This record gives sequence, C-alpha cells and structure tokens, in this order.
Amino acid sequence: MKVVMIGSGNVATIFSRLIKQSGHNILQVISKQLPNATTLATELNCDFADNYNDINTTADIYIIAINDDSLTKMTTEFNVGDKLVAHTAASVSKNVLQNISTNYGVLYPLQSLRKEMHYVIDIPLLIDGNSKQSIKSIQDFALTISPIVNQADDDQRLKLHVAATIANNFTNHLFSLTEAFCKNENIDFKLLLPIINETIFRLNTYSPTDIQTGPAVRNDISTINKHLVLLANYPKLKNLYQQITESIRSYR
Repeated sequence: MKVVMIGSGNVATIFSRLIKQSGHNILQVISKQLPNATTLATELNCDFADNYNDINTTADIYIIAINDDSLTKMTTEFNVGDKLVAHTAASVSKNVLQNISTNYGVLYPLQSLRKEMHYVIDIPLLIDGNSKQSIKSIQDFALTISPIVNQADDDQRLKLHVAATIANNFTNHLFSLTEAFCKNENIDFKLLLPIINETIFRLNTYSPTDIQTGPAVRNDISTINKHLVLLANYPKLKNLYQQITESIRSYR
C-alpha cells in the first residue's frame, strides 16, 4: 500500500520502519517539526512536508501518529475524501477523524516505542473502524506488520491503556526510585536485574497473583519494620513501600 505518515516522533518512526520493512511504499512524512520530518524522510527515502496543505493525496492509507492534544486539534486541517485514515492513540476516540475522511479508524500499538529501538518484537496492534469495511482494511494492513492484531473499541482501548500505564509506567517508576536508592546507598542496581528478569519471565506461565513473594505476602512484620527503618531517610519511597505492602497484605 501507498502510505503517508503524519508525525515524526517515536511511534511514527517505529511504525514507518516496520511498514517499509513489510514492503509498503511510504510516500511522505508530514510533521510540524520540520527537522524531525526531514530526518525520518531521509531514512525512509521519501518526501516530507510541515504543512497539511502539502499532503500527498494519492496514498491508500494515512497514519496519524501524533500526541493526543495535537490529534484533537488537527481534525479540520485537511480532508482526504474516502481514503483510509487511522490514528495511533489509545485514549482518543476514532470519531475524532470523521471530518478528515469518511473511512477511518484506529491502529494502536500496545507497546512502549522509542526511536532508538533497532529491534522491535511483535507489537500487539489494537484496531477499530467506523464501518465493517474500514475495520477489515485496517486489519488487513495491520497483519502485514504484526501477527498480533485484535479489534478493540474506544472503551476497551482506554481500559487497556490504563492497565498498560499501571503495569509498565508505574513499574518503571519504581525501578527509577530503586536505582536512586541504590546509588545513594552505594550498592549496584544491576545486581537486581536477574530477579527483575525472572519475575517478568514467570508471567509468561503464571498469574502474577500466584507468584507474589516477599515479606508482605508472608506477613513478615519483623523484616518489614527493618525495611521501614532503613527507608527513614527516603520519605517518598517509604510511603510507597508502606502503601504497596498494605495492598499486598490485604489483596488475598
């Protein structure tokens, strides 16, 4: 398919690479950030522009990979008739595109993507559309760049985005706090990587509820109190420790 990529950030970059690798023809990159558009277009060997008035109107699909605020503001800036248009946002309704085309939907990657990634595992793609035909067209296209494609409406995508935020972003924040604690206490954070990796590996087989370990699940009050004493100089981390410990103890 002939593709126009609107956006030049992390999602646009990774999507563009996958799309090109899958044999599609990217005609153009459009981005308000002209230096970024130039960089991505140079990598893809395609045209670029920073104005929607210059959009290539011969594409088969237009993929809009920009941030949510920009997405909700751009809906009257151009129109491509009945050409297929899909945005990549989790928490924005597909109907935000109704003034851009009569044939529209969503192509949301349920993955944390960064431009620096040179190897990307199969990305779960959640799709939706404003008609059976648009859903089928987006699904057919999605299956060329990932074997994991599922239909999810606006409500389902938002719920999955909440779940992903808790499971991924919150967990990474805990890693950041732990790393800072290790630096302050002159211990090596990297020594924790094997236990972190083992926990993630177990999730491929077991429910997280079934593999919960640690002093909270054992109700080991003595160890918990020792930890809290050690965290006295880290009030934010201590507060989180107490809240999560209580959550674990009361969960079962």
